[in-house]
Amino acid sequence: MPDIFAVIADGTRRDILTVLLDAHVSADSRTGDVSVGEMVTALGLSQPTVSKHLRVLRDAGLVHVREDGQHRYYGIEIGPLEVVDDWLVPFLGADLSGGVDGASGAFAAWAGASVPAPIRRAAESLPDATDVASGLGRAVADAQHRASSALHDAQSALDERVIDPVRKRLGR
Repeated sequence: MPDIFAVIADGTRRDILTVLLDAHVSADSRTGDVSVGEMVTALGLSQPTVSKHLRVLRDAGLVHVREDGQHRYYGIEIGPLEVVDDWLVPFLGADLSGGVDGASGAFAAWAGASVPAPIRRAAESLPDATDVASGLGRAVADAQHRASSALHDAQSALDERVIDPVRKRLGR
């Protein structure tokens, strides 16, 4: 499997993923899938260029393809992006300028940012404050990831068990 970071490092592939994500979350889209022609139009690129990048995304497991006659429809696969999400969590919560945002204090403490004096004094009175802050930050990041994964799994199950069969019966 290709390195997910190398795959999404390309701006054109990120643009394609954005088009697919927009279709996936759009209330106007029945399937969340987008034809190659629609992507060509949306991105202003040639069909061979879009197809080349879609192949890389497909090989990385970031998109799925559905064939309908001579047309191919692509949809986004969020699962592989969880690797990127897991890696980014500590950075997104840390105020790297040295301050601590109230909503992300646990992440900032884990990342080593300065902590307001009252909190720092309380933490210093603990047996090993560094381990506590690190453990707390990791626990919060892990809980956020588990909640995100559970939500994704629930949405996939809903789509698979309810939405897809209804669409199939309606011929969509």
